[in-house]
Amino acid sequence: MSTIRERNKELILRAASEEFADKGFAATKTSDIAAKAGLPKPNVYYYFKSKENLYREVLESIIVPILQASTPFNPDGVPSEVLSGYIRSKIRISRDLPFASKVFASEIMHGAPHLSADLVEQLNSQAKHNIDCIQSWIDRGQIAPIDPNHLMFSIWAATQTYADFDWQISAVTGKDKLDEADYEAAAQTIIRLVLKGCEPD
Repeated sequence: MSTIRERNKELILRAASEEFADKGFAATKTSDIAAKAGLPKPNVYYYFKSKENLYREVLESIIVPILQASTPFNPDGVPSEVLSGYIRSKIRISRDLPFASKVFASEIMHGAPHLSADLVEQLNSQAKHNIDCIQSWIDRGQIAPIDPNHLMFSIWAATQTYADFDWQISAVTGKDKLDEADYEAAAQTIIRLVLKGCEPD
């Protein structure tokens, strides 16, 4: 029973991610989510109670890995290893959770109306921790004296674009879907640009 429950919840969550990413929160219908998941509409309410709860679950499904991606950041870490690991984690999130990434991006662009104050605080604290860590490397001369805020913004933009702007990437590359080699090339390219840009003067 537990296995069926988890499978159904996963089907609904995946379908909801696609529907919310495509139509936004207001325009998405629970009946469309159920149809995409291949389950009766009452199942959506049975497992998630409301569309609002389901939307928050979609957001949390990507916020958890976003927070986990910052685990390597610490002042005593080797900058090249920390930044490389962070970039690879962010690329994996775009590869594995593209629809949830789009939902998250849309939520942020609209001022995060559905994110709880606790989650907003966790995300902001994480960003501040990472930026403070980068600043400590700058202060010790381990990396170039660049603006740590804009370094983080640049990494976010470079990695999340593979999920949030997949249509444009497909149009340019001529591929319906990127493969493992493409994501590896993306990671290597971004890592090279960031590490070269961070080399001490």
